[in-house]
Amino acid sequence: MKLYCLSGHPTLPCNVLKFKSTTIMLDCGLDMTSTLNFLPMPLVQSPRLSKLPGWVLKDGSTFLDKELKECSGHVFVDSVPEFCLPETELLDLSTVDVILISNYHCMMALPYITEYTGFTGTVYATEPTVQIGRLLMEELVNSIERVPKAQSASMWKNKEVQRLLPAPLKDAVEVSMWRKCYTMPEVNAALSKIQLVGYSQKIELFGAVQVTPLSSGYALGSSNWIIQSHYEKVSYVSGSSLLTTHPQTLCNDNNILSGTESKLCSTNQHFFIGVKSCLSDLFLHRIMPMDQASLKNSDVLILTGLTQIPTANPDGMVGEFCSNLAMTVRNGGNVLVPCYPSGVIYDLLECLYQYIDSAGLSNVPFYFISPVANSSLEFSQIFAEWLCHNKQTKVYLPEPPFPHAELIQTNKLKHYPSIHGDFSNDFKQPCVVFTGHPSLRFGDVVHFMELWGKSSLNTVIFTEPDFSYLDALAPYQPLAMKCVYCPIDTRLNFIQVSKLLKEVQPLHVVCPEQYTQPPPTQSHRTDLMIDCQPPPMSYRRAEVLTLPYKRRYEKIEIMPELFCSQNATGTETGFEFSLSIDITDIIMANYIVSFTNQTY
Repeated sequence: MKLYCLSGHPTLPCNVLKFKSTTIMLDCGLDMTSTLNFLPMPLVQSPRLSKLPGWVLKDGSTFLDKELKECSGHVFVDSVPEFCLPETELLDLSTVDVILISNYHCMMALPYITEYTGFTGTVYATEPTVQIGRLLMEELVNSIERVPKAQSASMWKNKEVQRLLPAPLKDAVEVSMWRKCYTMPEVNAALSKIQLVGYSQKIELFGAVQVTPLSSGYALGSSNWIIQSHYEKVSYVSGSSLLTTHPQTLCNDNNILSGTESKLCSTNQHFFIGVKSCLSDLFLHRIMPMDQASLKNSDVLILTGLTQIPTANPDGMVGEFCSNLAMTVRNGGNVLVPCYPSGVIYDLLECLYQYIDSAGLSNVPFYFISPVANSSLEFSQIFAEWLCHNKQTKVYLPEPPFPHAELIQTNKLKHYPSIHGDFSNDFKQPCVVFTGHPSLRFGDVVHFMELWGKSSLNTVIFTEPDFSYLDALAPYQPLAMKCVYCPIDTRLNFIQVSKLLKEVQPLHVVCPEQYTQPPPTQSHRTDLMIDCQPPPMSYRRAEVLTLPYKRRYEKIEIMPELFCSQNATGTETGFEFSLSIDITDIIMANYIVSFTNQTY
């Protein structure tokens, strides 16, 4: 049993498991942090960006000044953003039999895998994962293609040239693997290879392995996977959440509120009553809870997709988001929230719905701008069978399971495909804008950063944990607008992981190396790592692991003539005997024998 590690990003995994003569890819996440090395792509001409000077080497050489631009001490690539793909040379990806998708964030590299590697297998995912994943891909493609770049930069990727560049370009890894965005025809072709599955549905692979998706409790349609044969069981846990209740009190918790937030709490008690009420309900499961029981008795548990901010409590982050939003709007400023078109945005809209009137924000317009905004809002209301029981009952009242439908009906929330057209006519300030992309490199968010960045009245609030907000802001410096970092990540933290592992008790745990040591900036925090016995087996990008498990039993079919020539003993369940035979990892083994249409 081998594991091929194709991605170095712990929350955007891509691994290949070779098990029982089957080759199974576990997720195909796309590392988009590479885009932070590129200049933003403005929707309208930006005099500031167009006048940035070219970068010159220390010896005065200017051969890179067309490709690299300098801004406030940072150097950026002036080209269409590129993405860091999973490894494609570690093994022949055309031999992959199936791809198992755990959630919509972990399928963004799918077109690169299915359309460029000779892949001919089947992809398995739940319906919400596929539909929301399609929206994320469509928005990505649209954002890149609507602002064509006249030039493409490649000279800086030369290894001899790259070592002369300043950080972080000098330290960028696998730049030869960086690729431009795929196209919508490629997206459609990739999605056509997906077979939809439901929770607890058992799928047979070539009669050798059975795979089963389980609810992971993280996102709409998100799954963990059980991969098992007759006598072995592998669990794949990726992007899971056990978050069910948040009983903390905001007004008396100094860990959550401090400074201006505390002052606001004391001066406007009604506002925080609304926020507190919101928080007590916000993270009650809107989706089906995580299925933990089915993970028990695993021989190997592969663990990925833990929270990216283990020291941040989602309660506190939402409280800070709400307080900063309210203070900015009351002072006459605008609020910009860079976000994906699905996921956290619905948590925030549900919170806003519950206190918008008591906070005095009923006259403030909220805008959701994305080429897939309308589809995203509709999809979130129709997948009733994937929601928790409380949300499912609302579908049959009839009552929308998510409250943003009422925000739209009352014109408190308006959605548009872009800043052009109807939005330019309806646009009023002060306002709150939800738009993408969280990297601040493409999409409508670039326009608002250029528009509002020069005023200290405005605030940009980062809620997505996927990108360093300081790196995202680098090409916009100097910046007058306030910046607030409130990352919201409900995935498992290390305390929850420890409890989970003690409950399900796998024989072996396999995880990214980042989870086996404290964070580099907090080397003393030994609590921010996986602690289990035996110690977890770690992996890094481009490694091949031989998983620490040897099969003890195997089920085979045997010809009667061969059986009669062996020393066999009968048992209640059949015949057991020893047979010397060469197969992977086994020389002498016990075999449970089955016969077809024979009686002995």
